[in-house]
Amino acid sequence: MIIIYITNPTKEKAKEIAKHLLDKKLIACANLIDSNSLYKWEGELKDENEVILLAKTTEDKFEEVKKEVKKIHPYDIPCILKIPAEANKEYSEWLEK
Repeated sequence: MIIIYITNPTKEKAKEIAKHLLDKKLIACANLIDSNSLYKWEGELKDENEVILLAKTTEDKFEEVKKEVKKIHPYDIPCILKIPAEANKEYSEWLEK
């Protein structure tokens, strides 16, 4: 099991990406979390509200998830991070269905 961490500019965009990945059966579920991000972009300090999409899936689907997210994500360089995760047996079995 992995969690894929994807930052988004709005809740609407995060939902759109989550629904797209769910429709393609690439993820089992997603959580959206409001956040604030600080980063440097083109030499300037940015302080932006963003929405974190946490998508849960299996390791073998990561490359396809990255490909699909890049197709529809509005950022020039989207943040798509893979985080290894462990879960209880019942949840892992559900996720792999």
